[in-house]
Amino acid sequence: MSQTQIPAPPAETVTAVDAVGTTEFLTEAAPSHRRRPPWVSLVSYVVTVLALITLNFALPRLMPGNPIDALLAQGADGAVQNEQTRAALTEYYQLDQSIPEQYVHYLGGLTRGDFGKSTTTNGSVGNELGGRVGWSLLLMVTGMLISIVIAVPAGIHSGWNRSKRADRNLLGLFLTLQNLPIYLVAAAAFTLLVSKFGLFPLGDATTLYGGYTGFAYVLDVGRHLILPGLLLGLDFATYEFLVMRSSMVSELGSDYLLAGRAKGLRQRRLKYRYAARNALLPVVTVVGLQFSVAITSIIFIERIFSYPGVGGYMFQAIGQRDYPAMQGAFLVLTITVVTVNLFVDLVYRRLDPRTSV
Repeated sequence: MSQTQIPAPPAETVTAVDAVGTTEFLTEAAPSHRRRPPWVSLVSYVVTVLALITLNFALPRLMPGNPIDALLAQGADGAVQNEQTRAALTEYYQLDQSIPEQYVHYLGGLTRGDFGKSTTTNGSVGNELGGRVGWSLLLMVTGMLISIVIAVPAGIHSGWNRSKRADRNLLGLFLTLQNLPIYLVAAAAFTLLVSKFGLFPLGDATTLYGGYTGFAYVLDVGRHLILPGLLLGLDFATYEFLVMRSSMVSELGSDYLLAGRAKGLRQRRLKYRYAARNALLPVVTVVGLQFSVAITSIIFIERIFSYPGVGGYMFQAIGQRDYPAMQGAFLVLTITVVTVNLFVDLVYRRLDPRTSV
């Protein structure tokens, strides 16, 4: 009986020798096109930011109503609801100017780092956002880390055991979570875990008048952060899991795995060191894209848990037609998204040399 011949790796693969001298095949396709230079990503980023600034100015003005009507309707008595007051407020917030004039004024303020004054509080929008950006970033980063810890191992295990019981159970679980609206899950979690059983604080990012310092303050912040961060992480994890699983499945028939099995390498090593490592690249892109959908999720979560972030601030500003506050909050969130996407694009280019035009 003739000995079975292991097929040689294709021309585009290279070999790598590990510390004990075992030759294993690692796929690395040679780029067939000229790679896109980094300045293309930077130009695209600048164009996107300019488009977002314009959209950010236009969207509030396309909504029905205006800040003055909303301001005068907020429980003010009839004595102040007169034309003189309305005209004075309209002039104070430059709403008596034409749309092009308002746009020029808005751009001028941005170049100076001035987001304007809130029509509701008459305070500086920049100062009000400054105290909230850090909390939103903390919540988003916590949710993203939780999602990676949950989705990546689950996706690796599910894809490696394709069509087996573990795969079917995990796939069914994450598909169910994906189809549940985040606001419904957050409201149910708040009602049961916070209001009924008191397992987590009622809201805010810290205990009011708690007076905590040092490590006690860190623990207090963590207690307020864990539930909204977990819910945000589960919302992110559903899509990351599907991408990780799909990427793992695509690696199962690779030549380097066939060669590794023929050489007697352990399944754990093949699974995590080689298959999972190659399958991680698409997940890097997904992690960046998740920040794009995080805006909607973070608005609901911050609102339900009274978390003092940018999302809750924007939700309140929308209800009050507070143009400067809406513009400032939306701009901060969207600039964060496109900046993270730029960073992920540059990192992906470094991780995968096959990235090309």
